[in-house]
Amino acid sequence: MMESEVASATRRLIILGSGTSTGVPTLGCDCSVCLSRDPRNHRTRPSALFRLPQGDLLIDTTPEMRLQLLRENVRFVHAIAYTHDHADHLMGLDDARLFPKYIGGPVPVFCEERVEDSIRRIFHYAFQQEVLSYPFGGVPRLAFRRIQPGIAFETLGERVVPIRLDHGRIPVLGFRIGGLAYCTDVKRIPEESLPLLTDLDVLVLDTLRYEEHPTHLSLNESLALIERLAPRRAVLTHLSHAFDHHAAEKTLPPHVRLAYDGLMIPF
Repeated sequence: MMESEVASATRRLIILGSGTSTGVPTLGCDCSVCLSRDPRNHRTRPSALFRLPQGDLLIDTTPEMRLQLLRENVRFVHAIAYTHDHADHLMGLDDARLFPKYIGGPVPVFCEERVEDSIRRIFHYAFQQEVLSYPFGGVPRLAFRRIQPGIAFETLGERVVPIRLDHGRIPVLGFRIGGLAYCTDVKRIPEESLPLLTDLDVLVLDTLRYEEHPTHLSLNESLALIERLAPRRAVLTHLSHAFDHHAAEKTLPPHVRLAYDGLMIPF
């Protein structure tokens, strides 16, 4: 086996959370999906982990980040990249304070300026002068790396391409490594971003519900995008309690599947 084939075989994406911002089950709801015993219908907030030959790249830090990583037997991550700064993608960041003692320094955080500003405001205690002398583990230690859509960056031996997506009126990022792209929280993909999503082996794509929504793709919208982009496989994520996993999958094209927490996708 050639070196490139070995590297490809060891790359995988783990869907840490396949749910929407409320999670599934949703508080106060007694629908059949929220009451379901099928573990694939139990969805934590949306996040993913690129497991790469040189380390782990975490996409977003959900409120359940600690539980998600423990569930997948991941002790720490080597870097974090953010799609955007909404609460369901950000608020688990404090639990990253333990990572620096394992990787030997601050955690590299790849994000846009707006996300860095939110992190510095929300987790302000981590940037106060007096805490800089604290031992690792007291507060998050972060090393920000500013990124821009369409301009690749390097981390953990990989070329990562940020992709501009529109989350309603809010610009967010998707990420592509090799033949896999992760695009959550998207309503529209700008025309200039479409070339970055061609020739994909796997497209992981936001699909909130059956009906249209102002800031997320509906099922029909997602399927139309998948047909246009023509990935060899597609996985739908950011799922609400509108989708019963077993019943919904029966209606999908053969190359399209629903995500679930813990799904592992080699690429």
